[in-house]
Amino acid sequence: MEWIEDEDIRAALKDMRTYIDITEEDLKKIFELAIEHARRRLKKRIPVSDVMTRDVITVKKDMNIKDVARLLSEKRISGVPVVDDLNRVIGIVTEADIIFQTGQKRSRGLREFLRELIGEPHPKDIKEPLSDLRVEDIMSTPVITATSDMDIRDVAAIFAEKRIKRIPVVDSEGRLIGIISRQDIVRAVSHEP
Repeated sequence: MEWIEDEDIRAALKDMRTYIDITEEDLKKIFELAIEHARRRLKKRIPVSDVMTRDVITVKKDMNIKDVARLLSEKRISGVPVVDDLNRVIGIVTEADIIFQTGQKRSRGLREFLRELIGEPHPKDIKEPLSDLRVEDIMSTPVITATSDMDIRDVAAIFAEKRIKRIPVVDSEGRLIGIISRQDIVRAVSHEP
């Protein structure tokens, strides 16, 4: 069976607490114990759907950046998904993207170099005044997304690897159904038995 992993077999062997001369009966016992360990492990799995925020604030690509900044401030959030008319995720805009644009006249510095070095996307270098910018001018795209059935441990690994704070959750057609943040995962782990 595919869902039995090596750790389940090792745990089952440890539970036997004896040297095993493999017979059919011994193998059957190992298999039964391995299944039990696999069941326990799978019970600990926490799907994204259990912890994600379903009521997500979104913006459209033609929204003015000043309006987005106001929205982020009023709602006390640090980023929002950008969706099209079919509610498909096409980008994401964060406080960092807006802050980057306020310092647009500086030359490329250490921060931008480090972002490129670690593979983190950075906003486009725009020379327009902030009041003239639209979401599509600075949004990060393509967007890293998650599905509702993913385990939160897999999402946590993405957060660590990509150094991001939130991931939109989409259905099979890329439509937004929620968002999961690092805080959601911390909250879920703190309530685990």
